[in-house]
Amino acid sequence: MFGNLSSLPLAILGILSATLILWQWRAATRRLRRPPAPVTSEPVPISVLKPLKGCDTESEACLESWINQDYPGPIQILFGLSTPDDPAAPLVRRLIARYPGRDLALAVASAPMGTNEKVSKLIQLERLARHDLLVVSDADVRAPADLLRQLAAECAGARRAIVCCLYRLANPTTTAMQWEAVSINSDFWSQVLQAQTLAPLDFALGATMAMHRETLRTAGGYETLVDQLADDYQLGRRLVKQGGEVRLSSAVVECWESPRGWREVWRHQLRWARTIRVCRPLPYFLSILANGTLWPLLWLAFAAPTAEGPGWVLPVVGACLALRAAAAWDQQRRLNGGSGPNAPWWMPWLKDLLQVGLWFAAFLGNTIDWRGERFHVARDGRLLPTERPAPRARS
Repeated sequence: MFGNLSSLPLAILGILSATLILWQWRAATRRLRRPPAPVTSEPVPISVLKPLKGCDTESEACLESWINQDYPGPIQILFGLSTPDDPAAPLVRRLIARYPGRDLALAVASAPMGTNEKVSKLIQLERLARHDLLVVSDADVRAPADLLRQLAAECAGARRAIVCCLYRLANPTTTAMQWEAVSINSDFWSQVLQAQTLAPLDFALGATMAMHRETLRTAGGYETLVDQLADDYQLGRRLVKQGGEVRLSSAVVECWESPRGWREVWRHQLRWARTIRVCRPLPYFLSILANGTLWPLLWLAFAAPTAEGPGWVLPVVGACLALRAAAAWDQQRRLNGGSGPNAPWWMPWLKDLLQVGLWFAAFLGNTIDWRGERFHVARDGRLLPTERPAPRARS
């Protein structure tokens, strides 16, 4: 069945990758069968913190989705910028003028408090927040109209929990973005759920998070994260170490981006890969085992047909590749709610082959591009300016 004996390790890896895909697919299927949480009948005031840097063609609609929430309680929305001449400043001022009856404000950070500009903004926005329940969201997130209702219900009584939303890339308009959509809309969220079948989550997802102020303080506050690359990951880790928990919301938010080409998407994916490698080195190293295209193809390439089993390898490899494509298609469909665009059926195979290059590249350097700036990433996850070498982390 396995061709010659020299291909046996590749056969095992091919079958193992298919098994991991089945496990991941099942975890995703079971998750989205759950009904949404009941919406609370006693709305609490909410402060929404939106750190911004620059804007694109999708920014206005994304920000307006937060202003137009169907929520009966008070909503304060704080937009944070690093400088008053940021390109997002005119947009925010237009929105404030367009909605004079809403509690909207623009805050310009007085000075960066560390290398992570986003966290510097969040520190100052949190100080301006008047309400206990905080919702932190990235600039490119477009929220469903009932999101705040959902998050308020899921945070009710959760004084030591961060509630995070799964997210999807809603407009993969280029081939490169379709590659990224497979990574996000098929693989990432289902891998999070797969990990959750082994142990409770010990990291947060930063696209959209909700927490009480007490929870933020229990985790150490944003002041402790000003030099961290993965501030959301570290926030969840520190909360769990203090006896708190990270929960997944039933809501899914959308990320909308301007069209991007291969160079931009590659840089974004490489930053993501190096971030995960720094945060979770062993799981990231082992993640190559779940590549459902690489190992079956290598098995097929090295398993020369033999008299004992010339007809077995090709059908089994074909089944593994078909499983990979079917699982990716279904996981995208489920996350999209059956209405969003799926990447082409063959894109998961291309994504897996490109992922091999990303996997190697993640270990070949410690430099990332983040919003037009370059940083070194230290072994403990700290961001360091590229002008100076990254010192070794203390043991």
